[in-house]
Parts: sequence; C-alpha cells; structure tokens
Amino acid sequence: MIQFKHTIAAIALLLGSFTAFAQGETSNWYFGKGAGLIFRGDTVTAVVNSRLQTEEGSATISDKAGNLLFYTNGITVWNKHHRVMPNGNGLMGMKSSTQSALIVPKPAADSVFYIFTTDIQAQSNGLRYSVVNINKDEGNGAVTARNVFLIAPATEKLTAIRHSNNRDWWVIAHRWNSNAYMAYLVTAEGVNVEPVMSNVGTVHGGAHRKAIGYLVPSPDGTRLAAALWDSDSNFEVLRFDRSTGEVSDPVLLKGYEEAYGVCFSPDGTKLYGTANGKGGGKAQIIQFDLQAGDEAAIAKSAVVVGTSGSPRIGAIQLGPDGKMYVARQDNIHLGVINNPNALGKESGYVDAGFHLGGRKSDLGLPNFPQGIQSGGGRSANVR
Repeated sequence: MIQFKHTIAAIALLLGSFTAFAQGETSNWYFGKGAGLIFRGDTVTAVVNSRLQTEEGSATISDKAGNLLFYTNGITVWNKHHRVMPNGNGLMGMKSSTQSALIVPKPAADSVFYIFTTDIQAQSNGLRYSVVNINKDEGNGAVTARNVFLIAPATEKLTAIRHSNNRDWWVIAHRWNSNAYMAYLVTAEGVNVEPVMSNVGTVHGGAHRKAIGYLVPSPDGTRLAAALWDSDSNFEVLRFDRSTGEVSDPVLLKGYEEAYGVCFSPDGTKLYGTANGKGGGKAQIIQFDLQAGDEAAIAKSAVVVGTSGSPRIGAIQLGPDGKMYVARQDNIHLGVINNPNALGKESGYVDAGFHLGGRKSDLGLPNFPQGIQSGGGRSANVR
C-alpha cells in the first residue's frame, strides 16, 4: 500500500538535509551532440560551447554558485574551459551506455570528485571509478586516478543517493544476469569496494537488452525506479534505506516496450517513464500515480501524458527550475513537462518544448546524484 504523509515538520527536515547541495551544482547540463543548457533561476538558456558527443550517458558538475567545473561522457573529461583535462582520456565508460558516467563529490574534500563509469550492455569493463582533483592544473582540474575496478559484468544503470548522515554517499548499480542491486559506500576515507548487496526484484539478464535503461532515486532518496528495456519490458519501483544501503519491496509495472527513462515528480507522488514501442516509432511518456493504492492500483493508474514526433525518446531529468526535460533522439528540441506534480495530462507535456540552439539531443541527459540536485521534495512511501 502507498501511504503519503506531508507535514510541515517533515518538509522542514527534508529541506534542511539537502541545503548543502541544493544551490548550483546542477546548473550546467552537457549532453547529446554538442548540446547544453544553463539554468539561472527560472531562466534556461541553450549553449553551444560543449565539446561532448554522446549517444546516451553524460555527467556534469558545477560549484555551489553555478559555475561549471567539468563534464564527461564516461570516456573523456573536459574542464570548465571545454578542454580535455590532463589524463582525461581513456575512461572505461561508453558513450552508448545509458548511464555511462556519474560524478560524486568526495565527502569532506571540496576539491576531489569521483567519476563512476559503466560499460555498454554488460561488457567486460563493468563498473569502475576515476578521481578528479579540481585544484590541479592551476585550478582547472586533472584526473589523478583512472578506471579503478569495482565489478563486472554490470548493467548500464548507475545512480547515487545521500547517506542518511547527509555527508556520505551510496553509489548504486546492478549486477548482470542477477537481481542484485549493489550499493557502494563513499566516505571521506574513499570508496568501499565491498558493496551492500540486495537480491530483490527483476533479474537484469537475458539478451543484454535489460542492461539498458535508467535507474533513478526519488527526491528524498527513499525509493528507486528502474526502466528495463526489452520488447516486453517493465518499470520497477523499490524502497531504498539511506542508512543501510539496502533495496527492498519491489513494485512491478509491466508491459512497456523499450522502456528507457524514468523520473519521480518533485513532490514524489508521480512516476514518469518513457517507452518507445518495439523497434521504436511509438514514443510515449507514461505517468503513474504512486498514491493510487496497492501495486495493482498503481499499475492501473498509468496514463499517457505525452507522445513525441521523434521515433525514440530517452531520459527524463528534473531541472533546477522544477520542470522535467525529455531527451528526443537526434532532435533540435527537448520535450518539456511543465507541471510534473500535476495529475495526468494537466502535467502539460510539450514535445518541442525547448530549442537547443541548433545542437541536437540524443537519448541521454546528464546524470546527477540525489541530494546534489536542486529542488528536493517529498516521497510517497512504498509499503
């Protein structure tokens, strides 16, 4: 059963938890075929200075004032001047991996960042991490360690959630041919290479396609949602324990061919997913009401809130402005969900919602950790 509580005390506690990383760290987005966005308050501007080319995954990080620090497609790392960092080539992600990269600040070390990477479709490079010290190269940053191995094979799913102590991180990935979620604890001492393993939910295996698709946290970090791409694929919602790193209580939402992107609404009461139909050509955005009731009621609440003129759509990402942005493959526009907390078509999807200044989107948008992204919100609790 889904139960939802919203009290002033709970909201105050939540907002207090995310204050340290809710200002400008997600202000700059670089993705797709040289595409980029800058968020300044309620204003969003397309930029064309990106050097990044990627079919799917990317990650960016800015400082608290919203100044770009660096960005990556999981293979190459560019600094704030859009130049390749020293030692910034040869990371073992793949530009055609769904979540090829994720940038996580090292706790208690303002100048050090980890870049976690995933290989394509459960191949041998697996899940790895590299290290960036932003103080190197006269403050422009350099990669000081590359491709530290964690596990293989792994899927293309990669996200992070703030620990309940609001200092450390859980970096979460998924084993291949397994139902095991892996949560790696990142502390001031470094990355713990022994993950918390949770065998729960769907087996991500078979004909490699289930390696594809996003894994995302709810705004408050208490839940995860996964898209499992296949000709007969699903979305899945699970509970996450921010204290222990354990994943539990799966809710399966069946039957969405080529499921790819997922995103929780800012208030945590809705789940959005993208699906494309077998072979593409039926690109839809589906909304689920997480307050509808039990698993069957949530599944029944599904409504198509938007369709796209693109053969395929991909990632859905919440912007600092409270709107959701939808990646359209090989298109000069992003789709935009203007009111993501609203029920059904009141959410206001616009297919040609944002013009990219002549650059093109592909299937991915930047991957951000929960707790670093602006606009922390509430969550319905999966029981």
